Amino acid sequence: MPGVDDTLDSTGGGQDDGVPAVLIDGLVKRYGSTTAVAGLTLTCARGAVTAILGPNGAGKTSTIEICEGFRRPDGGTVRVLGMDPADPRLRPRLGIMPQTGGVPPAARAGEWLRTVSRFYAHPLDPDALLGLLGLAGHARTPYRRLSGGQQQRLSLAAAVIGRPELVFLDEPTAGLDPQARHACWDLVTALRAAGVSVVLTTHQMDEAEKLSDHVVVVDHGTVVASGTPQSLTGAERQLRFRARPGLDLEELLAALPPGSAAKESPSGHYIIEGQVGPQLLATVTAWCAADGVTTEDLRIERRTLEDVFLELTGRELR
Repeated sequence: MPGVDDTLDSTGGGQDDGVPAVLIDGLVKRYGSTTAVAGLTLTCARGAVTAILGPNGAGKTSTIEICEGFRRPDGGTVRVLGMDPADPRLRPRLGIMPQTGGVPPAARAGEWLRTVSRFYAHPLDPDALLGLLGLAGHARTPYRRLSGGQQQRLSLAAAVIGRPELVFLDEPTAGLDPQARHACWDLVTALRAAGVSVVLTTHQMDEAEKLSDHVVVVDHGTVVASGTPQSLTGAERQLRFRARPGLDLEELLAALPPGSAAKESPSGHYIIEGQVGPQLLATVTAWCAADGVTTEDLRIERRTLEDVFLELTGRELR
């Protein structure tokens, strides 16, 4: 996006003094008899984008709100830029983007962003930031009359205008059209290039895979996997195709090379894993032809972060 690097030039990435952006050790948070976070431990590196993923109810929101200083933990240790999240000296060093709300309905977009900028010693240029996020033409529009995507972009602008060292982004592209989504991706990439640490929560697996240096998958209040997107998805490839539901996968497996695996998920969509190459491809197509099975969308690809996420957290609705 033109102007991203210029607008964010000298953004307050801060000094990397060896202290992580976020350090959580054995975090516990309870609401009555419900334990939302159950001994969660994770580290977010300085100057990197860390995605915290998990299904609804996994404990992500409670964890982030504790890091932001809005809630207090019931157990464990949390340090943000080396400090207690409740320490008021931390406020100017953070940028926080809630998923919804936080702006007076009658406030005009440009006036609101300029008002927020006055809370910081060296803010970014509000007009440049509005232009960067495609809001320059809506500077005089009241917040309530902005579309959902425009409201999201205004919240993102408010989160970064103070040149923060660490930004918390909660579902930053929810409800955005493809153009606005890519604009936000460009902004996150530019923040990282400027040395800013970013902690991102999202349900968009492609977004996490594209933007993140490190991914943490949370379920039932604890970490179930972490690593780079590449380490989590691995180098293995898969053969995928669509066909009529209910194929006899045991019969297919008997024809495949040893060590292969086959599953139908969802109905009529098949995934073959193993030594994916010419032999396996020829075996699958020959087996389908012998059984009168017409295949569609036959392709070879590597596992995605969404595949890993579903394997770790299951497919059932929460």
